[in-house]
Amino acid sequence: MPVLRWIRRNLIVIAGLLTLAYMILPNLVVMVFSFNKPNGRFNYAWQRFSLDAWKDPCGVADLCGSLSLSLQIAFWATLGATALGTMVAFALVRYRFRARGAISSLIFLPMAMPEVVMAASLLTLFLNMGAQLGFWTVLIAHIMFCLSFVVTAVKARVMSMDPRLEEAARDLYAGPVQTFVRVTLPIAAPGIAAGALLAFALSFDDFIITNFNAGSTVTFPMFVWGSAQRGTPVQINVIGTAMFVIAVTVVLAGQVIASRRKNNARP
Repeated sequence: MPVLRWIRRNLIVIAGLLTLAYMILPNLVVMVFSFNKPNGRFNYAWQRFSLDAWKDPCGVADLCGSLSLSLQIAFWATLGATALGTMVAFALVRYRFRARGAISSLIFLPMAMPEVVMAASLLTLFLNMGAQLGFWTVLIAHIMFCLSFVVTAVKARVMSMDPRLEEAARDLYAGPVQTFVRVTLPIAAPGIAAGALLAFALSFDDFIITNFNAGSTVTFPMFVWGSAQRGTPVQINVIGTAMFVIAVTVVLAGQVIASRRKNNARP
């Protein structure tokens, strides 16, 4: 039958589109319900269209405060994890030293370990050190578990780099710093950017590790969890929709810029 033949020819495309729809569907639900005006406290059933939540996204007490705190922690955690992860990735790929294999394996432990176990371990460590739980303990914890993901992304990029390009730069009398800034860093930049974006998303979204080590500090995921016990304000959907749109815009902009550079590089 023609229909079956068409399905067989396009099976991979159909599977990909269905998977994409499965992933996007929850985000579309969040978008739709950001324009809802529920009769009660819970924003789980559609009532009527309204722009009230978009006009006043900070209308719920402490919502924007927790959002600002999450953005600050994610920003600094991304900087710290990206800087440390980039250096670790270069060291693991470019240098030979004792226990290199063991260190490379230890780097991936936070990715393999259940988050609740890591959260409890970090809490024990901070309490034994006498540290006061709050912003700094959350930041240190986020840098630690984001580090593995940055190392993985940057390491893959560094391993694919052609060392002859750096050798050519040195043959043209470029110093070590100039070679790194003008040759090595631009080539490794996509991997570093991917690791940084992943670290930011993981830090901003984290709940389990943050909940164990935050003390009285309330981040945006913790605010959402706490609000769900009493009611779900529409403003949470507004913030979620805005974050989703920003993320998609950044990805599309990156794709457009990369495509233009590729086209301009062609003879």
